[in-house]
Amino acid sequence: MSAHPAGERHLGLDLGGTNIKWVVVAHDAGGWTTLDRGQVPTPSAGTPDAVLPRLAELAAEVIGRWPGVLSVGIGVPGLYDPGNGTTRFLPNLPGGWPGAPVAGSVGRTLGLPCALINDARAFGLAELRLGAGRGAATMVGLTIGTALGGVVVVDGRVHFGHDGTAGELGHQTIDPDGPWCTCGNRGCLEAFARADQIAAACGTATVEEAVERARAGDERAIAGMREVGRYIGLGIGNLVSVLTPDRIVIGGGAAAAADLFVDRIREELRRRIHTTSLDEVEILTAELGTWAGAIGAAVHGAESAHSSFSEVAATVGAR
Repeated sequence: MSAHPAGERHLGLDLGGTNIKWVVVAHDAGGWTTLDRGQVPTPSAGTPDAVLPRLAELAAEVIGRWPGVLSVGIGVPGLYDPGNGTTRFLPNLPGGWPGAPVAGSVGRTLGLPCALINDARAFGLAELRLGAGRGAATMVGLTIGTALGGVVVVDGRVHFGHDGTAGELGHQTIDPDGPWCTCGNRGCLEAFARADQIAAACGTATVEEAVERARAGDERAIAGMREVGRYIGLGIGNLVSVLTPDRIVIGGGAAAAADLFVDRIREELRRRIHTTSLDEVEILTAELGTWAGAIGAAVHGAESAHSSFSEVAATVGAR
């Protein structure tokens, strides 16, 4: 029996500091399909008291247009507790989020199973099932934007770790004496390759300006992109040595600039990796754009609901 019978519908919500994106997906024997999508502004207060009712209200509105939705997944921009569906730390939203009962509040209102997932892991799951990672057994994903998020896929499944934090690739140490990172460590990959650092390396105010200048032949911008590519290559090289992935997928707001530094990434990999063949490692740009988080949240909600149902069925069958 298929894990997702034909015609199943699932809703994904991607909670951001500016907008809440939503996607309805369906799954049948042919795989996953996106049925509909949209976005609304995140309540300006940004606190759980303001956001949680809006999440539930939005979900109810969408389900009203797409009846038959069986589960909800919510992507959150930070850390969460997978055991009880509460958030721990959301750096881009105002205070009050530690212990906020996001999954329980929304799930109870809708009468549906609801699961949380970190937004970077949601990106990776979406690319794995519907995007550039399709068919990969082992995959590494990087989202380059305001922060640098990541995801690790092993045996065709996202590896979450015991608390949902596995895959924080931006917080591996690249230089033990490097600049302070927002996480409290020194020399993290994120401290060298997040959006503001890309702009700084290129001598511009924004990544968009850096990309524009690099494409126009500006020498400092080109050199800055190559410097960023070197650091990303160092980080990816560590992961290649450990995981020997089939595919590396680069996404996030800076993914549009990937062609400007991907050659430098490959140079760094060739310089550093001597224990495995790089011929089997593809480096690709993500395919799903800004909707990957909501799509991955929907897929995670579906897979979590199915897993819970299977566990209950196995328990009942064992009695």
